[in-house]
Formats: sequence, C-alpha cells, structure tokens
Amino acid sequence: MTETLFELLRKVDTPTVCNATEVAQGKRGFNDFTRGTVMCSSPDEQAIVGYARTAKIAAVEPSTEPLDVIRERRMAYYRYMAEGGDFPAIAVIEDTDGADAIGAYWGEINTSIHKGFGLAGALTNGVMRDLGDMPKGFPVIAGSIGPSHGYVHVENIECEVNIFGLSVKHGTLVHADRHGAVAIPEEIIPVLEEAIRKLLSTERIILDATREPGFNFEQFENAWAAFEKARV
Repeated sequence: MTETLFELLRKVDTPTVCNATEVAQGKRGFNDFTRGTVMCSSPDEQAIVGYARTAKIAAVEPSTEPLDVIRERRMAYYRYMAEGGDFPAIAVIEDTDGADAIGAYWGEINTSIHKGFGLAGALTNGVMRDLGDMPKGFPVIAGSIGPSHGYVHVENIECEVNIFGLSVKHGTLVHADRHGAVAIPEEIIPVLEEAIRKLLSTERIILDATREPGFNFEQFENAWAAFEKARV
C-alpha cells in the first residue's frame, strides 16, 4: 500500500471503498463487509485503515485457566499488538460472548495503550466505554456501549475472527468507519486508488446535475446516461 493510497483511504468512507472494490473487480457481488449496525466512538474522525492484528476475548464468565496462564497470554497479546506486524495497523477483536457481550474492553486505558503502540483504531463486535475520555485519533467501531469490563480476558491471539459476519485474518487490510468495515482484497490494492478516483469522478456527474437550477427529469436522464457511459 502506497502512502498516497493510505491517505486517500483515510479520507473516504467505507461505502465508497465497497463501491470502489466493485469498480476494481469489474463486477458486483463484493461480500467482505460487516452486517448490521455498529457504533463509533468518534464518528467525525477519519476512517480507520490498517492491517489487522486479531484476537478473541470473552468476559461474561471468568476464565477457568490458571492465573499465570491468563497473565502470560495477556502480555503476549500486548506484545503482539505492539510488535506483531506491518503498520498501519488496526486491532480487530472478536468478543466470543457475541450478542451477550458485556465486557467493555475498549475504554480510556486500553485505547490509550493501543494508540501508544501506534495502532490506528479498533474494530470489535464487543463493548466500549469511557466515550468522553478516549484519546483522539483512535476511533473504536464496536457493537455496543456498556459500563463494566466484566471478567474480560484474552482467549486467543493472531487468529481468524468474525466481526458481524466479516471474517478477518491477521494481516488483512481493513477499512472501517461509522458505517461498518470492509476487508480489502489483496489483489486489488495496486489498482484501488485509480478505482476510487474513477468512482468519485463518475458520482460527480449525478451529484453536480442535481444541484443545477431547475433540475428536472430531462436533466436527470441526460446525467444518468453520461454516468452509465463513464462507468463502463
């Protein structure tokens, strides 16, 4: 991923990346995106873009493993988040409690730690809290908001995770914002910047027409014909 592509991805929203992926692939049917409604800690900040560092947590019930095993895995988790791959990076964490999740793993302390490690943000199906105290520049896309961390503990590190129907592996390039998240196919990265710019320029044909004085069906019909021609 080039620096110009990275900066462009941060400026556009996730629906744009979904559409641009179809442009790059030359077909409809792109399927690697989250389902359902998510919550965003910082909806006005730029999108989160980065290579996934993955893990699974749980919090409804305490772990049955020995305390030293829990502590060792926790430190292994933080080392992995700090040193475990390419940058830019994003934490992608599956809460295995699913719809029953209560453990607010993402609060002031944990977001500050991960931001300090250089990560760009977090994507989770789990819970967040401390909304007024999270550091700027580290958005969290989560499933819900809650007050307690419960019995939160790390179950697995550097594993395939599922976030609202989106499967993510370690190293997957992820784009996320208040709309949800997508996993960007590796094979389209070399042409993605061109696809985004083409998409934005073709959309302008319709958007500019709608803002013309006296916009009517005839103007729409002409703009739509130009729009479809530009998409070919």
